[in-house]
Amino acid sequence: MSAIINQRVATDLKTRDFFYELPPELIAQTPLERRDHSRLLCVDRASGQIEHKHFYDILDMLNPGDVLVINDSRVIPARLYGHVEGREEALIELLLLRSRGLDTWETLVKPGKRAKIGSRLSFGGGILKGEITDIVEEGNRLIRFEYDREKYTSIYEILHEIGLMPLPPYITERLTDNERYQTVYANEIGSAAAPTAGLHFTTELLDSIRERGVAIAPVMLHVGLGTFRPVKADALNDHVMHTEYFSVSQESADLINARRAAGGRVIAVGTTSCRTLESVTTDEGVVQPLSGETGIFIYPGYKFKAVDALITNFHLPESTLLMLISAFYDRERILDIYKTAVEQKYRFFSFGDAMFIQ
Repeated sequence: MSAIINQRVATDLKTRDFFYELPPELIAQTPLERRDHSRLLCVDRASGQIEHKHFYDILDMLNPGDVLVINDSRVIPARLYGHVEGREEALIELLLLRSRGLDTWETLVKPGKRAKIGSRLSFGGGILKGEITDIVEEGNRLIRFEYDREKYTSIYEILHEIGLMPLPPYITERLTDNERYQTVYANEIGSAAAPTAGLHFTTELLDSIRERGVAIAPVMLHVGLGTFRPVKADALNDHVMHTEYFSVSQESADLINARRAAGGRVIAVGTTSCRTLESVTTDEGVVQPLSGETGIFIYPGYKFKAVDALITNFHLPESTLLMLISAFYDRERILDIYKTAVEQKYRFFSFGDAMFIQ
């Protein structure tokens, strides 16, 4: 079953209501050597108590009967560097955002002035070429790619040969191992950015979680600009989310519903898993097997239907991700907790530390 999900609530909140000060040195530039040794700030919503732990302590935070919902989307090496065909000095940077059909992609191109409709681009010494066929929302380009289909079975083979991981702009150090920007359970190819809350898990930790009697249910949301796009509007009600493709299988829906009916908690790993669950859950709390596009925008005032607890990283000021976790708990308390995290020198953003909010 397919669906297009867009949900909003009325609010007087402004984007500036989600600002906080962050020293640049607290932005994590590289992942820790051991994924599960990041710090974990635990928040109890009922008591307001916070505790400082390590991520491997998440095992003690989970109860037999709970279900952990993970986003198993896999990041593609979506950043390409090339030039306008016939003009090697006319350099082009391309970020593949989402597939729009067979070998046609919506992309972000820099500089835009070199990316007119009809322009032909070349990458990797000519093993991948493309023609700009249209200019769409916010200046993104549609590009139809061409390559030797006898040599390559798909464009993904070429991307793994010549593409780079699309690290966020606040990460300036080169990543030496591309797998460190993938979760250990990444499976479904298609994301332009990692669902970073899942980066803290190891296969051993997941095995221990299963042994504890906690189920693990995969869902999928291909992370794109909708998750990380800056909020430029002053009023939250004026911000429009990009849609992102999601899918929830019958098996995962049944597992989540069964665990919840038996009294277990639904624990979302990351804001992408959270948004997926909230996109497919009825007002009665039943998770439906669905696939489609979601542009759900969650901010204070939203009533959660599916998620009982949330594992998440520390997010950028004035971002839709910070707005989501502020909806899950309390905006002023979250900003106070972030202030504490700054004082305690937690590591922030994609390769940083994590929070568990229950």
